[in-house]
Amino acid sequence: MRERVRTTGIAVLILCVNVGLARRVAGADGPEPVEAFPPPATLSLLPEDQSVYAPPAPPREDEGLNAGGVNFDLQFRYATDNVYRGVSRSEGIARRHSPNLQFDGRADFNLGKLPHPFVGAFVNIHSSDPISRFQEVRPYVGLSWNVRPFVLEGGNITYIFPERDELNTGEVYAKVTFDDSWLFRTDTPILSPYGYAAYDYDKYDGWYFEAGLKHDFVFENTGLTITALANLAFVASNSFYATKPGGKETGLQHYEVGVVGNYSLNHLFHFSPRYGTFTLQGFVYYDDRTSSNLRADIQIWGGGGIGFHY
Repeated sequence: MRERVRTTGIAVLILCVNVGLARRVAGADGPEPVEAFPPPATLSLLPEDQSVYAPPAPPREDEGLNAGGVNFDLQFRYATDNVYRGVSRSEGIARRHSPNLQFDGRADFNLGKLPHPFVGAFVNIHSSDPISRFQEVRPYVGLSWNVRPFVLEGGNITYIFPERDELNTGEVYAKVTFDDSWLFRTDTPILSPYGYAAYDYDKYDGWYFEAGLKHDFVFENTGLTITALANLAFVASNSFYATKPGGKETGLQHYEVGVVGNYSLNHLFHFSPRYGTFTLQGFVYYDDRTSSNLRADIQIWGGGGIGFHY
């Protein structure tokens, strides 16, 4: 019995020695044994996720105009007369062609694909007006909507004449501009034809219609843009344009042609439009009546100023 136990123990010992030698030989001649639990890796050593989208590029100095929710357009200018829809607001004033300081400001609220609300005001200060130097204040509010190839706009305009309350009135209007770059497949519009309609619901109870177009001549690498424009107006039962008190004439009322020059101060002083665009502006217009039965003035007028857009 003891011999059997001894023999079995010797066999087990020999087997263990053989297994150990086999493992050593495998480690020397073959691959290293794989550990069941590799050491932990820090996050800094892990590879970053790969994306099919390129990372956003930083804005360049020549771009980056205000892309926020509100855009501003401000203009300050001097004009030889305050002419609106072919009629001089300074009619009857002894020095009607003395300088008129004008301000026009507008704020647009960008709502993406939805219509954009806007508010603004035009102010004319006539230095020789004997009644009130603040000759006219014209606040307006409305919506604009770019539905390519059309730009739609509509709103309300209030006409306020300080110290002349009997002239105050209000109207609603709508404007449609056709972006003809869609038709001609160009980068910018060619003629931008538009149609405009306004209804005076307060004092004059009548219609004003206008159609026009314009073209921008851009002089590359100079900062200069010259715009040629023209429009033609038609009125219907609007007593403001009647030559006789209380009358309500209908017909073509006036036409207007003009040239507007804009020179970029950003280009002149080499500063980025990221902080807004500044322009010097000069303009000259010619207005003429198309009917002796309707109120309109024949004159050449113009001026200049500075504009800011952000």
